[in-house]
Amino acid sequence: MGKKDNDMNRKKSSEVEQEKRIVVIDPDKCKPNSAAFAHLKRHAGKCGKECIQIIAKKVVQVSEQACSVCVNRCKQCPGDAVSVVKLPTNLTTDTTHRYGVNSFKLHGLPIPRPGHVLGLLGTNGTGKSTCLSILSGRVKPNLGQVEPPKPEWTDIIKYYRGSDLQNYFSGVIEDQLRVVVKPQLEAGFARRLKGKSVRELMKARDERGMMDRFAKLLDLEDVMEREAQDLSGGELQRFAAACTMCRDADVYMFDEVTSFLDIKQRLQVTEVLRNLVHGGTEEWGPDADMVKSKKYVIVVEHDLAILDYMSDFVQCLYGAPGAYGVVTSRSRVRNGINQFLAGYIAADNMRFRPYALTFKVTTSDFNVASELDGDGEEELGADNPGDKAMGTLRYPDMSKLRQRKNEEGEVVSQFKLNIKSGSFSDCECIVMMGENGTGKTTFMELLAGRNKEQRGKEVAIGSYEANNMEEGSANPSLAALGVSYKPQAMNPKHRKFKGSVNDLLEAEINRALQDRLFRLLVLKPLGMEALGDLSVASLSGGEMQRLSIVLCLGTPALVYLIDEPSAGLDCEQRVIAAKVMKRWVVNHMKRTIFLVEHDFVMASSMADKVIVFEGKPGIEATALAPCSVADGFNSFLQVLDVTFRKDPINLRPRINKKNSRLDKLQKAQGEYYLFDVVDDVDDDDL
Repeated sequence: MGKKDNDMNRKKSSEVEQEKRIVVIDPDKCKPNSAAFAHLKRHAGKCGKECIQIIAKKVVQVSEQACSVCVNRCKQCPGDAVSVVKLPTNLTTDTTHRYGVNSFKLHGLPIPRPGHVLGLLGTNGTGKSTCLSILSGRVKPNLGQVEPPKPEWTDIIKYYRGSDLQNYFSGVIEDQLRVVVKPQLEAGFARRLKGKSVRELMKARDERGMMDRFAKLLDLEDVMEREAQDLSGGELQRFAAACTMCRDADVYMFDEVTSFLDIKQRLQVTEVLRNLVHGGTEEWGPDADMVKSKKYVIVVEHDLAILDYMSDFVQCLYGAPGAYGVVTSRSRVRNGINQFLAGYIAADNMRFRPYALTFKVTTSDFNVASELDGDGEEELGADNPGDKAMGTLRYPDMSKLRQRKNEEGEVVSQFKLNIKSGSFSDCECIVMMGENGTGKTTFMELLAGRNKEQRGKEVAIGSYEANNMEEGSANPSLAALGVSYKPQAMNPKHRKFKGSVNDLLEAEINRALQDRLFRLLVLKPLGMEALGDLSVASLSGGEMQRLSIVLCLGTPALVYLIDEPSAGLDCEQRVIAAKVMKRWVVNHMKRTIFLVEHDFVMASSMADKVIVFEGKPGIEATALAPCSVADGFNSFLQVLDVTFRKDPINLRPRINKKNSRLDKLQKAQGEYYLFDVVDDVDDDDL
């Protein structure tokens, strides 16, 4: 009895702290016919102990108490199939769940609170989806016991005795709390709904009788008769969110609910989501007077501005992706996000990242010479791409009409984009901002010369012919000057590539790979070394996104067109990717970036100029001329009726709570984006 109680103690014992490690084996890289399997099989049992074992001639198992000799042999395993990860010595909780020997393990769990929105923040692979699976009751936490007998629910409830999770788990297993989950949108999500219309699917889930209301609030009225597999990414995301909210439940979980949505749609989803617990009250915050709701809402989100706006509390997750994850204690939104960006959890005295993620721009951030071990010249010399200046280029008024016809040749629908003339220069990042369906990608394709009518009639922007175009002529492009284009979706040619990531990089950007600066400033921060031996076809969405960015930046060009680079990336990768793109293209190459981005934090950290798109999505829209960041942000945010300020600690943009004192003050002054930093202001208290 005493031993079992000791095993079920959530707090670690006060024994002398010693360095611990876990050994994680990637099963995809350690199959029986692989070089990694042969390497470990060759060394199994050589030390005289059972450090490395082969189970049933098919599975490799490495003891976490392995001797130092066997640990070194694991580190030398080909293909990075084995990871030896050091655990922090001052973890305050034992293992909550482990998938198996030499597999991922999770320390701690989020603690939801009724009547509040709990946000989960962390990098990919640290256990956020695992937390949702456990809290939904789909996965029973084994408390680290991977061998039988595994704990029963009674043991688990006893384990969490005295905490909020005791009552929560009791309610889940006794069916007193009903849980619904909006999952991530993976490739097979829409295929499972084939043959059914949006209205039919929503009606089957409309347990609250609010289908029509959610369809209106989330702009789904025009797609109700369409089949689910024909929806775009943004429409599918709003449809999935609406179906989840239509269910009558006590616990609502949303896993990455704003992916593929524009800024306006993200705000709409946030308003509806918060109404699940706040009942439509205008005053938000942990201490606000509100309708006393008993519903739990848990959200996983990577857009920091939206997570800040929708959450009452946050809990962060840190660790080694794929190896272990640790859940921090619950904290106020501002403190939790700032501590995650700082890489230091004050309550646990835990430094989990050696550097802070900040939006402060200093000269040292873009000082290339400081990265060259004291040799600032390296091999640049006459080959420095910045030697060929483009100057200022002006593009004329343009227009593009897209039509969709049926089998009889009749026009079913059409969209027209009008582009106002404008100019751009070297060393600029121009961010395109607008709703989905207003022609941002159409504009990018025009600049890249990807339209059918432009082929064979290339007229370069900035040339005499482009500035004196006759009406009806093909639109000019930048193709003749040199363009590197990262489209919104992954290039199908790359997705079908038969080979590893290294093979693709060598085939596409072999010259860039020889540049030491490219390896230092692009490949290393985007984590390409860890992906090098993986098959391109096996990459996840986030890994494929990082690969697409690398391929784009490694292609020599005068202008870089980058469409939604944040899709699939976690919050930490977004900050790193933004700095990599601006540092390499704008500050080192002295080139120009045209960027389409819906993550306002990422867009604001990169923008030098802004192009605002106005009009009716899917019908007709206008791309205004590039303007200053202040004018562009203010005009765009005024349409959305939302205000931003900057956090004084790391300068990240924060959305002011609706009808708060700062929100009303900035609207009265016409400053929808406050560039000046207001010290020690937390809008939760206003």
